[in-house]
Amino acid sequence: MKITVTHQEGMKFEAKTAKSSFIIDCPVISPVEYFLSGLITCSATDLILMPKKQGYDVTNLSVGGEVVRVQEHPKKFETMHLNFSFNSSADDTLAARWVMASLETYCSTINTVRDSVKISYTIVHNGKTIKENETMISGEGSSTNFGDIGGCPS
Repeated sequence: MKITVTHQEGMKFEAKTAKSSFIIDCPVISPVEYFLSGLITCSATDLILMPKKQGYDVTNLSVGGEVVRVQEHPKKFETMHLNFSFNSSADDTLAARWVMASLETYCSTINTVRDSVKISYTIVHNGKTIKENETMISGEGSSTNFGDIGGCPS
């Protein structure tokens, strides 16, 4: 993967990837906000693709993220809490497994920061809270192979 960022004017930058380009307009949206958005979107794509592979559709998916940063520079993420809310015809156990598989195995961006950030999550499935303030296990990630789920090409 290769990305090139070039200065445009003022505090505007253009990011070019092999597939596309987009403008980063600081301080309208900061690079840290883009970073957190990428972390969250990685997991959100898993929550669409895994169920689809198993014959389920997820609707009304919303994944919110809240980060607490260290006050001193470089102001790294200290904690991150993710709120997953979605509907499906699956039972609550399977719905929770999709989230946990994303966080522990499939989402490469979250697994990139998991050793340095305390990550917790809440899951609301079909309007019912099924997991609340669960802590993600820190470490090297899971070696469990759930098979290829596809996803946004990296």
